[in-house]
Amino acid sequence: DSFKYSYPPLVDDDFQTPLCENGPITSEDEHESKEEIDADNKEAGELNEAQNLNQKKMNSIEQISKSEETDKTEVKPKNAKKALTTFKGPLLHISPAEELHFGSKETGEKKCLIVLTNVTKNVVAFKVRTTAPEKYRVKPSNSSCEPGTSLDIIVSLHGGFAASLQDRFLIMAAEMDQSSGAGVPELSQFWKEVPRTKVMEHRLRCHVIESSKPSSLTLKDNAFNIPAKTNEDLHIQLTHLLQINKRLEEQMNRCLWFQQLSVVLSLLSVTVAAFCFYLAYAQRS
Repeated sequence: DSFKYSYPPLVDDDFQTPLCENGPITSEDEHESKEEIDADNKEAGELNEAQNLNQKKMNSIEQISKSEETDKTEVKPKNAKKALTTFKGPLLHISPAEELHFGSKETGEKKCLIVLTNVTKNVVAFKVRTTAPEKYRVKPSNSSCEPGTSLDIIVSLHGGFAASLQDRFLIMAAEMDQSSGAGVPELSQFWKEVPRTKVMEHRLRCHVIESSKPSSLTLKDNAFNIPAKTNEDLHIQLTHLLQINKRLEEQMNRCLWFQQLSVVLSLLSVTVAAFCFYLAYAQRS
């Protein structure tokens, strides 16, 4: 028998291979019937393959869209959190990103920390400026940061001063050449010569943390120990005031009644006196 089994690969199946080169041994009687069955099976198989291809394409498109949506949802909150905590600039990463939190006079928090991270391959010179230099002390305010390292800047309030929401800080940074030094005269000369286009600027504003409870309320509650009035006490006072008002109305009504009675009696007495005078005058005449 010269029959050889051949396995046609599927359209979307690159890794499947025939299990064996030679198929099972069949007799001559079964050969014709098998050819008819194979023809029918091929037609049905082609239809099934087309349906399977369409279903696989639809499933792959849905999976890709779902994966993109999940990636977007996962990336957004992470980026939002990072943007709130750290500002990522081309030369320096600055933390905090937007606000320096100082305490009020009651809380007494007068120091804040700024962390600078050099993300370049060269030394980065920086300096910090403020709109209120008489109130704040910045250390260091003019220095340099080595590549790949972080530097802490301490911003503190002078005694007797309080932070304000109008206060602002400006961080200026520029990349230096490796040949130039990092001393004070080199930095001053560098800032005079560096072009404006190569300077990175980032601004920070102040945020004042108020105490959770005003001092006036704490004095009233703690020093005088006056208990807060409840609704029942207010209701009792209201009923008492209504009773007093009712008594006053009754007294006013009584006074009005006596007044009207006295007017009527005075009119009667005047008429009686006039009538008596009239009778006496008539008898004399």
